[in-house]
Amino acid sequence: MEYVHTALLLHTAGKEINEENIENVLEAAGVEADSARIKSLVAALEGVDIEEAMNKAVATGAVPAQPAQAEEAAEEEADEEEEEEEEDDGEAAAGLGELF
Repeated sequence: MEYVHTALLLHTAGKEINEENIENVLEAAGVEADSARIKSLVAALEGVDIEEAMNKAVATGAVPAQPAQAEEAAEEEADEEEEEEEEDDGEAAAGLGELF
């Protein structure tokens, strides 16, 4: 959730929502930034009119679905990247074993 809050903070401050800015804000807040989640969030928010989504949420009393979906997408991508890294580590270990 802190990733979405960071994006909203940057938007409210009039700053660009990009990977570097999100990482800087998270680190300043003492949160260990996960680059995969940051990349996913930036990609999910690309083309989204945050101001319109916030106004619509206030008018209807509902929370916009896009930030929540962005958070879920970021978590799923991070999980997938971890699985890929584990597979790569296993392949590397198997390759080293063949040398001996």
